[in-house]
Amino acid sequence: MAAAAAETRVFLEVRRRLQSALLILGEPKEGGVPLDVSVTPSSLQVKTPTGCTELRLPAEVRLAPSSCHGLRYVAGDGLHLRLQTQADFSPKLVSMFNQSSQAQECCTFYCQSCGEVIIRDRKLLRVLPLPSENWGALVGEWCCHPDPFANKPLHPQENDCFIGDTFVLVNLRSDLWQPRPELVPLETHCLSSENHFQLKPKANTKVICKRCKVMLGETMSSETTKFYMTEIIIQPSERNFPIIPRSRFVQSVIAQCLVELSSARSTFRFTVQGQDGKAYILLWLLNSDSLVIESLGSSKSIKKFPLLEDILEADSGSAWNAVKVLYQPCIKSRNQSLARLWDSDISVHSLTLPSATCLELLLILSRNNASLPPSLRCMNSFQNPGLL
Repeated sequence: MAAAAAETRVFLEVRRRLQSALLILGEPKEGGVPLDVSVTPSSLQVKTPTGCTELRLPAEVRLAPSSCHGLRYVAGDGLHLRLQTQADFSPKLVSMFNQSSQAQECCTFYCQSCGEVIIRDRKLLRVLPLPSENWGALVGEWCCHPDPFANKPLHPQENDCFIGDTFVLVNLRSDLWQPRPELVPLETHCLSSENHFQLKPKANTKVICKRCKVMLGETMSSETTKFYMTEIIIQPSERNFPIIPRSRFVQSVIAQCLVELSSARSTFRFTVQGQDGKAYILLWLLNSDSLVIESLGSSKSIKKFPLLEDILEADSGSAWNAVKVLYQPCIKSRNQSLARLWDSDISVHSLTLPSATCLELLLILSRNNASLPPSLRCMNSFQNPGLL
């Protein structure tokens, strides 16, 4: 019975802002098996002649059983129907680097992949966000005189940390006595006239973890180093290094970045590119208010839906906060015309990551897309929708 029950898949996506939910009841392998579906405010139950699958909802989510509508059968998926919900759970994004609480504290920078200490006990007196990457091009619209910021890059001082979209800038001058990452010398170039807060090298000096040899960032000047947020963890020095699975960490950082940028700048399309400027993925953010719950059939094994998740998890073990995206890969010359079109569109925002991390993210998206019900895997010209 347990084996047969495990064959019934229950998938529920709750939209908190819309107060609605999509329920998909997968059909058992044996075609034509009758299903007895019971919907209560706090649970879903699917009975077959050979077993029972039950999905209990988090305390913050309540269904309205009398609102069930739009029942239809989709080949390969099973039964689809929609319900009204009451979803009080509304997570607040917790920044990877809390500016207010961690300023004035001593922090330690770790390599996320292996836990190697990169910077130990750095007291940060100022933790400040950097302006957007295209702010220099707008200076002419703000000022009636020549650019007052020309040739004045915003490099951090010894106790500063400047935060960009996907990176942090720190000054390593005071850390000469501490363990330092390896530097791989490459050709550098001059300061860009468009991005005054950073150097724009043709090929930056890579910063490599001594232990695991992962690329952590790039040197921007003799004292300033850029660390990518997907490669490091910044913790108050009194705390221990947190062990977080690599794929989960990458998903969390990217999901947080998309949500924050869409909220602050009304930007919903993104190009994920490597540090060499090569485009790897085109992302289109659809929504950031999804709560996804899935059971593969056993009431004892309700598990988190393995998708690109938000920075916070729901308190209940069965729920997963997610943002929904469409994506297209750009590797191996795929979607090049679309990539060029997006590159020339000022409403598209570029996110720069190490090339290896771009490939990691693409693999994660592909895996997550494959775990969705078949009918949710395609949308218009974007053949790969998923949840972040």
